[in-house]
Amino acid sequence: METVMSSERTQKMHPHRFTLWVAIGSISMMFAGFTSAYIVKSNQAGWEAVQVPKIFYLSTLLIILSSVTVFLAQKAMKAREMAKYRLLISGTVVLGLAFVATQFIGFSELWATKITFRDSVAGSFFYIITGVHALHVIGGIIALAVLFFRAYNSKTKYYSTAPVETAGLYWHFVDILWIYLFVFFLLVS
Repeated sequence: METVMSSERTQKMHPHRFTLWVAIGSISMMFAGFTSAYIVKSNQAGWEAVQVPKIFYLSTLLIILSSVTVFLAQKAMKAREMAKYRLLISGTVVLGLAFVATQFIGFSELWATKITFRDSVAGSFFYIITGVHALHVIGGIIALAVLFFRAYNSKTKYYSTAPVETAGLYWHFVDILWIYLFVFFLLVS
């Protein structure tokens, strides 16, 4: 009987990536619960839907562009094109910060029209859902900022793609999550 040995190595998932997938599953379930509660609550008497602020269209464009830049940054890191990587990771951080800024402007516009936690149940749901998403984006910006500082630290020559791929995966997730929430609020308002 002949035994055949494969020369292919099995690819193991990086532990951080596995942990991130578990977190993505948990976060997805949380937002599914939030949006389900929104739908159930919206069928009650006295519900006045919140109109999505116009600036959220811009924030959606910003986060989509940031997903493109982080994807290109991953490619540049794999190719060890460090100047290109630095530029793209910097752009991703700036676009992420611009996303948060436009979200804050949108919240301020809603607040100015008396859509507050006390005065609007729909507004409360809207603030909580989009605010929790913004917190997840801020977490992603922190991870990207760490990559940014590592990229510009001249003492460190670190070429592992695992941190960039993991942060990029998370960033794509918050991007897709925002698109889901944005479309959800457009459809239910």
